[in-house]
Amino acid sequence: ILSDTANASRLKFCALRYFNVAGADPAGRSGQSFAKATHLIKVAVQAALGLRDGLDVFGVDYSTADGSCIRDYVHVSDLAQAHLDALGYLRDGGESTMINVGYGRGYSVLEVIDAVKRVSGCDFEVRLQKRRAGDPATLVASNERATALLGWRPRYDNLPVIIEHALDWERQLMNQRLHAHARKPSASAF
Repeated sequence: ILSDTANASRLKFCALRYFNVAGADPAGRSGQSFAKATHLIKVAVQAALGLRDGLDVFGVDYSTADGSCIRDYVHVSDLAQAHLDALGYLRDGGESTMINVGYGRGYSVLEVIDAVKRVSGCDFEVRLQKRRAGDPATLVASNERATALLGWRPRYDNLPVIIEHALDWERQLMNQRLHAHARKPSASAF
């Protein structure tokens, strides 16, 4: 639709394709708050903090080093910067384009789980399940266009940092829920 609109008008666009957005704002101002999230890092962090009874891994029979899927994770703050860089690119007269936003390398599901356990200092149950239909073994972005065209330079390309920011955010959400629950007046019986 964007391409058709651009061809029929003067519209220029920069479509960004995200790869497994994770982490949270380092200053604690925002993060993923969806309670029923399915993203691996969010779910693993919740398991580490006891908010889930563990974590399911769907498939350890892929043609990867440890048998689990490999994915490219990008910190949400680096993604926000990519949006700003894309806007600058278009304002400077850049042509319409589509660009991947990822780090150009991936981590396996089991590597991410181990990293969450290390960073959090918490162990949690990991249940091995059959693979899900349609899950590819590896999804990793080529970010060459993001760096070349947009001048995008990631600042948080570090799995333990991404996890630490996600942990901080999840702890903040837990504290907000505790404080909200404590402020609710209790019903009294006469």
